[in-house]
Amino acid sequence: MADTQLITLNNARSAAAEAYRTLRTNLMFSSVERPLNTLAVTSPVEAEDKSTVLANLAVTFAQGGYKTIIVDSDLRRPMQHTIWGVKNERGLTTMMLEDAALSNPPLLQTSVENLLLLPSGTLPPNPADILGSQRMNDIIGLLKARANYVLFDVPPVLAATDAALLGAKLDGVLLVLCAGHTRRDHTGRAKQALERVHVRIVGSVLTNAPRENMGKY
Repeated sequence: MADTQLITLNNARSAAAEAYRTLRTNLMFSSVERPLNTLAVTSPVEAEDKSTVLANLAVTFAQGGYKTIIVDSDLRRPMQHTIWGVKNERGLTTMMLEDAALSNPPLLQTSVENLLLLPSGTLPPNPADILGSQRMNDIIGLLKARANYVLFDVPPVLAATDAALLGAKLDGVLLVLCAGHTRRDHTGRAKQALERVHVRIVGSVLTNAPRENMGKY
């Protein structure tokens, strides 16, 4: 059973759910000239709801009829298996270790049609080496061939080099910022760290923003 953090499932007519659908549309139209099939979702530092944002965004892609895969590539503090209420015994690290898992990825069907989940799997001692490897390139290609969109949950930019290493292999990175929490200097440093390795930042998402009085609509 999906976690209550999934507002796009639990309250699909809410303003928050509509905001996620708007985000999906903006991402799709912003990438007309440069297709955005693989996307990393990260944040400057911890505790900025990046995993929840990714899960809800993935739901909207799937609800739109697009085959979507969530990859929990946060090999330090994975959260997607918790959000979706599944086991984390096999996943991305399994594909790193087992050749058979490349041809038959341990993807889990979620409660949402068109939406699959690849948990992190057993946590390794060297996450950055794994995400920066040639094997990771192969995995990205295999998953990309199975879906319209592949969304990667990545550790915070300033916490490790993981986001920069993986982001450089993908079509773009989305930064999640939290109103009242994310510091301006952290955001600037995160942006610089990604741009230094030529990562394409497609935009940012602001969570925890004050709700405007917009009446019935």
